[in-house]
This record gives sequence, structure tokens and C-alpha cells, in this order.
Amino acid sequence: MSNYKELKRDCYNANMELPKLDLVVYTFGNVSAVDRNQGVFAIKPSGVPYETLREEDIVIVDFENKIVEGKMRPSSDTKTHAFLYKHWQHIGGICHTHSCYAVSWAQAQMDIPLFGTTHADHNTSDIPCAPPMSDANIAGDYEHMTGQQILDCFNEKNISYKEVEMVLIGNHGPFTWGKDAKKAVYNSKVLEEIARMAYLTLQINPNAPRLKEALIKKHYERKHGEGAYYGQ
Repeated sequence: MSNYKELKRDCYNANMELPKLDLVVYTFGNVSAVDRNQGVFAIKPSGVPYETLREEDIVIVDFENKIVEGKMRPSSDTKTHAFLYKHWQHIGGICHTHSCYAVSWAQAQMDIPLFGTTHADHNTSDIPCAPPMSDANIAGDYEHMTGQQILDCFNEKNISYKEVEMVLIGNHGPFTWGKDAKKAVYNSKVLEEIARMAYLTLQINPNAPRLKEALIKKHYERKHGEGAYYGQ
């Protein structure tokens, strides 16, 4: 009997939310869930359509990308997930999609500006877009270097991965994370909605101002931190 049944179930359930939330088409996306006590994570197998995906298809790999359990090849993004788990100790799940509006901002190579309170409920900064990868890194260990690309972006912009749980990869698409796989998927849906709202805002008013700091502080702190009261 598998030692990873619960981990596989959590990963499977999170992956199955992606088509329900209209975040993926075909096989364009993946979610992983980590078990740090066992030093492994579960991830969707590569190229398997969501309508045929089964819980037992989920692959277990370690942080060195070695398959621990599973008959299928893990997602092509597995090395990116492994890199982030190794470097960011406080995340429990990672989600990657090619959702339309988030990808559009990534293809434009632009951070998503903080225009409104929906954005401020989840972040106190613009959603960062990491610059496109160098030719040398593209030719090298591409998926591993995608993780490095994310880490470098957060270091250069002095952003905490604990506070901002989402990023865009220039010309590629979004990655999100959270305390578990369910929260990572939640953040992917939030990111897509924020990306859509920001796009529409600029269509209505290309000179729309950034949300003022008092509202950013109010909306973020009422949902996060010691004084949080929203939804209590």
C-alpha cells in the first residue's frame, strides 16, 4: 500500500480544480503538493488530459527530481517545482497555468499594477513579472532555471515570497504557491481575475492611478496579520 495516498489525493483534487475554474485548456497546467517530513512532493503526470486523470496517476518525486512512486513521467515543470520547494521552506503547494489574462501580461513583460482593493486584499505590491530567460539558460537546464528566474526576480525586487504568492514569467505564464496545494490553486484564480481587471482598467482609462497607500494598507491588513478581522 502506498505511503503517499493522502498526498496523492490532495494533489489530484487540487489539479481537478483547474478546469473547473477555467484556468486550463487541454493539458496546459499542473499543481504539486509537498510532504516535507518525507522529503517528497506529488505532481500531475505529463501530458495527461484532466478528463482522464486518476488519483493513482499522480507521481511522487523527491527534491532531486527522482521518481519515488508512479508509473508515468511527471510534469515537464517538475524541476521548477522542486527548485522552489528547496529554496522556499514555507510553501506547501505550487500551481502553474497558462490562463489567458495572466499569460497576456507575461507576454507583454509587464508587472500587474495595483489598481484596486481586490488586488490589495491579496498583495501590497504589483504582481512581479520576471524578465525573459537568457539564451544560455534556455539552452541549459531550462525548467531548473525557471525556478532560478523566479528566485532572482524576488531577490532583485526585494519581495517576500511569504507575502506575494504569485509571479509572472516573461513570455511564459504564471506560477503561484501557498501553504498547501488548495491555496496555490486559489491564488491562481485570484491572479487571473486581477490580471483581467487590470487589463480592463487600462482599456477604460490608460492613465488609471495606482491605488493609494491608505487603501492598500487597510485592505491587506484586514485580511492578514494579527489585526485581521475580515471573514472572522
